[in-house]
Amino acid sequence: MKLVKFLVLSMTTVLMLSCGGGNSDEEQQEQLKEAEGYYMEGDKKYKIYYGGIFRINEVENFKNLFPQSMIDAVSSRIGYQIYQGLYKFDQRTLEPVNCLASSETINSDATVWTFNIQKGVFFQDDACFSGGKGREMTAKDVKYCFEMLCSNYPGNTSHELFTQRVVGAREYYDGKANDVAGIKLIDDYTLEVTLTNSFSGFKSLLAHTACMIFPKEAIDKYGVEGLSKKCVGTGPFVVDEINDNQVRLKRNTNYWEKDEHGNQLPYLDIVKITFTKDKTSELSNFRKKNLDMIWKLPVDEMESVLASLEEAQMGGNPEFKYQQVNGLNTQFYAFNAASPLFKDLKVRKAFNLAVDRESLIKHTLKGENEPAEHGLVPKFGKYDNSEVPGFEFNPDQAKKLMAEAGYPNGKGFPELTLYINEGGSINTIVATTLQNQLKENIGVSINIEPLQLDVLIERFATGETEFTRTSWIADFPDASNFLWLFYGKNVPDDPHARSLPNFSRYKNPVFDEYLEKGMSSIDPAEQMKYYNMCDSILVEDAAFLPLYHDQYIRLVQNNIVAFPINAMEYRDLSRVFKSK
Repeated sequence: MKLVKFLVLSMTTVLMLSCGGGNSDEEQQEQLKEAEGYYMEGDKKYKIYYGGIFRINEVENFKNLFPQSMIDAVSSRIGYQIYQGLYKFDQRTLEPVNCLASSETINSDATVWTFNIQKGVFFQDDACFSGGKGREMTAKDVKYCFEMLCSNYPGNTSHELFTQRVVGAREYYDGKANDVAGIKLIDDYTLEVTLTNSFSGFKSLLAHTACMIFPKEAIDKYGVEGLSKKCVGTGPFVVDEINDNQVRLKRNTNYWEKDEHGNQLPYLDIVKITFTKDKTSELSNFRKKNLDMIWKLPVDEMESVLASLEEAQMGGNPEFKYQQVNGLNTQFYAFNAASPLFKDLKVRKAFNLAVDRESLIKHTLKGENEPAEHGLVPKFGKYDNSEVPGFEFNPDQAKKLMAEAGYPNGKGFPELTLYINEGGSINTIVATTLQNQLKENIGVSINIEPLQLDVLIERFATGETEFTRTSWIADFPDASNFLWLFYGKNVPDDPHARSLPNFSRYKNPVFDEYLEKGMSSIDPAEQMKYYNMCDSILVEDAAFLPLYHDQYIRLVQNNIVAFPINAMEYRDLSRVFKSK
């Protein structure tokens, strides 16, 4: 949109507005105190302040805050404020930067990684420790967490990150070994990890939520299930309160990190996350300054919000900061490959050819977002998806394929349920558009059934749904993170067992071979070749129904500083502050 491009270029002048609203306790927390130094944002210089409440809303509830059970974006965005891994992402560039690992050495073929662990890092105070005082985190804790990630227990939703990559991890997971051969403790502050093959994305993978570090004492006291809401990490914030309506985090007064001016981080006193499901209500709360940011705008408010912002900007008095970036994500509908309905390639292709993605973007989504016309993986950084074929809108060919499959004009094809999550109105709006297109173009009737996110994930993972709305926001910025969703070796033999992250239960040995070759290559050109080949196979197999890639829009109150947007909506609030 031209308007959006104009806004991106013109949002350079920002007014400082004080935040209103809230109760008296929150108003007390808004008392700001000067810290040392200044922060540069573009050509503007801001005095750094301690204090304040950062108020966020999510339209979905979090599912689980235990690191190795986090599989939804909301849980991850909260978890990143409480827990830490050996690395974290730079909030602006998404490059992995050192966190709990102070440094590392890597052998010549990039299979042996030796990590030097930060000294002087303490776990947050908690009753699981003697006297309730958090102890120092060491390499023993990293080894414990990494071995637990390789363990076969019900809450472990991300074991494949290690069991497919670390020497001895699969044997340990299968109960054939007493320890993980590729994870060795050298001393209290040194750990060695050996990979089966080199993997160029390993450093980024270690910034994944599943690789975040927690103490054994917390497992012993609360168990995995108890840690779904009871958190003990090393991060900048600790849990103050959790209920169905909000998560409230408070400043970790014993946090280990300092900024370049010597200020102990974080700057904020409180982070408050609410769970209002309606995007219009969320926007209203932002306008009333009861929220400090809003991520993604309600579709029916898009034009009015951006037009009012343009008008305010021209007058030199913008109400808020506007941020936009192409999201590192893909919105798509998943076919259950084990379902008799979708075993026929002609049916899957017909569904894809019956969808008018250009119309979906232009009319339903008001011109925002980009149609997913080149497979699963979006274009980002040095990854180019232009050679990957896509599905063009071709209703005549779609009808022909349905007839060849035995369903002329949809006759004989059973009424199908599309399961979606309740995350705001956008999922329903898009689903209704697809419902109409499939009925009109191939005669297939679709029922839409919204479910709570945690219920949808469980049904999807256990193979109870045939046609499911889903999306993937990258866990780390690497094409393999998307393609991993269709890696056949992650599919269990039991058709009712959880299949994570390959919810679709798709299997293709050639795809698996190319993905393995791409992940083990250290040559970027060779990697891209194999990843493009993988994505092309998914399109040829019509393994899923791609819709679009999000363009993320974020509105931020003018007094919020040091909060850049990125393509993963990864949030690190440790250096965010409020200005006067």
